[in-house]
Amino acid sequence: MNNITPVVKNLLIINVIFYVATWVFTEQGIDLMELLGAHYFDSPKFQIWQPITYMFMHSQENLMHIFFNMFGLYMFGGILENHFGSKRFLNFYLITGIGALFINWAVQAVELYQITGSIVETSTMQLELLAKRQYNPNVFTDAQASNISSIYFGTMVGASGAIFGVLTAFAVLYPNMELMLMFIPIPIKAKYFVPAYIAFELFMGFGRFQGDSIAHFAHLGGALIGFILVKLWRNKTNYYDYYD
Repeated sequence: MNNITPVVKNLLIINVIFYVATWVFTEQGIDLMELLGAHYFDSPKFQIWQPITYMFMHSQENLMHIFFNMFGLYMFGGILENHFGSKRFLNFYLITGIGALFINWAVQAVELYQITGSIVETSTMQLELLAKRQYNPNVFTDAQASNISSIYFGTMVGASGAIFGVLTAFAVLYPNMELMLMFIPIPIKAKYFVPAYIAFELFMGFGRFQGDSIAHFAHLGGALIGFILVKLWRNKTNYYDYYD
């Protein structure tokens, strides 16, 4: 790991430690996913540290979740760290990860408001009934109750929001660098691949396909925050872009 930049190396190590710790603590009956994963800000499960810790947690049920996130960080993070410097890159990573969560919360708040007329639910009893599917059908449809329950009791984990920020910044700074993707046998320039990927996430987010548990708007939020930051910071660095 000698060729890996310092912040990227430490982020990779921290994510692996959190992943292993999740397995170890689960064996001891402690659910780190619930404790450190992110919940809706009005959820009874929300804790103040979750906007930071959630981005270091990954699904235990899907090894590809952490693999692809860490692969993306390894492939593109070092280039950005060399461009921005270690301190600014770490700030960039954390800000895009937190921003992704906040934008996902905003989308959830809009959904909740459309159903209940409020972005907060003060009745703990009603939340418990919704979670148990014991609600008044004259007040909520099955789909509405399921959506409210998902917002309040769902858990969001993963570095994907920050990784989308990294990908977006990479495409802005190095648009003509060609990427050789795992499943596509021809090189694709970053300025084509990343916008296409974002368009796909937008389609999936608004499509709301059954069985899709991915927080697509968090991905889009990370991309948006990453784009804004790189535009704000681009003229403040002393590094020359060799790849344009």
